Amino acid sequence: MPHVVIEYFSEAGIDREAVLLAALETAAGSGVMQRADIKVRLVPSEAILFGDGRRSFIHMTISMLTGRTPKAKLGLSQAMVAKMRQVCPTIEAISADIRDMDPEAYKKSLI
Repeated sequence: MPHVVIEYFSEAGIDREAVLLAALETAAGSGVMQRADIKVRLVPSEAILFGDGRRSFIHMTISMLTGRTPKAKLGLSQAMVAKMRQVCPTIEAISADIRDMDPEAYKKSLI
């Protein structure tokens, strides 16, 4: 389980494979989650309108079961933003949000 959902928009495009790999490697190296449990996916935005005039963004929503400390979540968020800045230096806005998932409500089915 942790889910890393990366929303993005850039008229110039992004290196999707590099972004996916960077997110996976950074999350796995954080000590907050196990590599085999991580799912990373990209969600392109069709169009954007930012009030400040910016024309590109990456936003990462990282959902994990509850139990991580605020310090661990902050470290993960900072590491993910820093890594995306390295991989996508021309993207104008990069952000991350950590979400706690309720273990009583989260269910999945695997085959």
